[in-house]
This record gives sequence, structure tokens and C-alpha cells, in this order.
Amino acid sequence: MRRIGDTAIAAVTVVALGAGVWLLGGASKTHAPPQPAAAEGRPEPGEERLASPALEPSPPTRIRIPAIRVNAPLMGLALTRSGSLDVPPAEKKNLAGWYEAGTMPGETGTGIVAGHVDNTEGPAVFYNLGALKRGAVIEVDRQDGSVAVFTVDAVEVYAARNFPDEKVYGAAKRPELRVITCGGGYSRATGYQGNVVVFAHLTGGR
Repeated sequence: MRRIGDTAIAAVTVVALGAGVWLLGGASKTHAPPQPAAAEGRPEPGEERLASPALEPSPPTRIRIPAIRVNAPLMGLALTRSGSLDVPPAEKKNLAGWYEAGTMPGETGTGIVAGHVDNTEGPAVFYNLGALKRGAVIEVDRQDGSVAVFTVDAVEVYAARNFPDEKVYGAAKRPELRVITCGGGYSRATGYQGNVVVFAHLTGGR
């Protein structure tokens, strides 16, 4: 398990963020969610852009990612009894969630946002997350009326069995954000085989 703040999150945090069932009935392989290219992986040391100063804590209310046409409300997410992060209701395709016992996006630390890649009807809020590129902008509206602006550092995909919880959930000395959904291919037997993770850091606010 990885500990964020005072709460431990199991490594299985995000394995249930997609149904994939619709892929089996009529949808061709060309309609599978995009996966990140190797070129969008983590930058080398010293390549990271400078971060903006942290914002005062305020709960997030909406996430926007213009490059992939995401504009979705955010709900608070807690942990399940097994220690994994709960997920937004699958039937609400344009709804994402944030881990409300952890870092609020914009303050120092690692903020976590998660959402479904699809549901039984088709694509959901983070279906195109794997197509995001380094340098893209993520905006998070906050309850106090401010907007935290993040720049994407990397987009990676990990197999569920080797999910790097320390790398994804580990504490940060600057304001950072992780946006997570299912990915890594789909199997009828096991469902989605991994997770797409976007790494970003705060570069502005308004």
C-alpha cells in the first residue's frame, strides 16, 4: 500500500474504471481507447518545468482538459473497505472524482483524480486520456472560485500487476496532479489490463 497523508491506498486503487463490455458487442478494435506513446513518458531529470507557488487549499469542483475535450464535474471519493479508491457511478459518463482525504489539487502534494474510460454503453469521461500529450493543459476549478492550471509532464500506461504506486501516489514537494483511468488493452477474461496515468504539475492559477 501507498500512504497519502494519513490514509493508505491499496495498489489496486484504479482497476475498476472501465467496463469494456461494449467493445465485445459491435465495437471494433479501432474504437478501443487510445494508449500513450512512449514519447509521452516521464521526462529525464532536469527536464521538468518550474512549478508555480502552491495555492491555498480549496476543494476541486470541475476538471477541464481542452486537448481531449474533457469538461466534467468532480465528486469526492473515499476508500472502500478493501483500501482501494472508490469510483464515480459508472452510469454517469461525464463525471470524475478526486480523492478527498488526500491533497487538494493546487496545494503542495499529489492530488489524485480518477474517472471511467467507458461504461457498458460506450466511451466515458477519460476515454481519450491516453491520447494526451506532454505540455497539454489541465484546468481544475475550485470551490473558492480559483482555477488551478497544470501542465502535463508525462502520460504513461502500466500493467495492473506492476502498478508503481510509489511513483504515482508518492508525496511531492510541489503541487502535482495525477489523472487516472483504465487502459493497457482489454481482455474478456480479466477486463482492462492496466491503467493510464497522467502526471502534471501546477504552472499557474487565476
